[in-house]
Amino acid sequence: MVKPRLEEAYNKNIVSELIKKLGYTNVHQIPKLVKVVVNMGVSDARENPKAMDVAGAEIASITGQKPLIRRAKKSISAFKLREGLPIGLKVTLRGARMYEFFDRLVNIAIPRIRDFRGVNPTSFDGRGNYNLGITEQYIFPEIVIAKSDKARGMNITIVTTAANDADARMLLEGLGMPFRKVEKSQKQEKTKAGQEQTISEAGKN
Repeated sequence: MVKPRLEEAYNKNIVSELIKKLGYTNVHQIPKLVKVVVNMGVSDARENPKAMDVAGAEIASITGQKPLIRRAKKSISAFKLREGLPIGLKVTLRGARMYEFFDRLVNIAIPRIRDFRGVNPTSFDGRGNYNLGITEQYIFPEIVIAKSDKARGMNITIVTTAANDADARMLLEGLGMPFRKVEKSQKQEKTKAGQEQTISEAGKN
């Protein structure tokens, strides 16, 4: 079986680059992807049961895998929510499908975001995992807008074996994740502003 393009690139090129950058001597210490979890809320399914079918077909088309239906764990009267009511969809990708989805995500879907300037570099959870919020599914070319009932957002969690967020970021950058870059001028302005504030406070004392 032919391995996905991105998995081949990871094994042949990215691993050796990470060894040089991170200084690990054991190849098993090198961070790698474990799974990608895609969650989509379908709150309108309470009034329109067909919405869950449409959303399910769309997320299956995007990920290549049938989603699991997430149900409400308890009733909340204020939100007209009953226990057991379908409220969302979840897909967990591993192996080849994970690499194929990640490849399409960073090289095809994300660049289609309007006025895109990079993903948030601070959305790590402190344990080497990254959370990415997508406002609408239409950035994926698999979605036919004419057949879609409405725009829906989704949350994509990328789970890695990285020991910390810094290592995880190097891994994701090597795999093509386009993180937003902070301009040097902005950094300098912040540093200058901080220095001026310190001098001002020192003068008051």
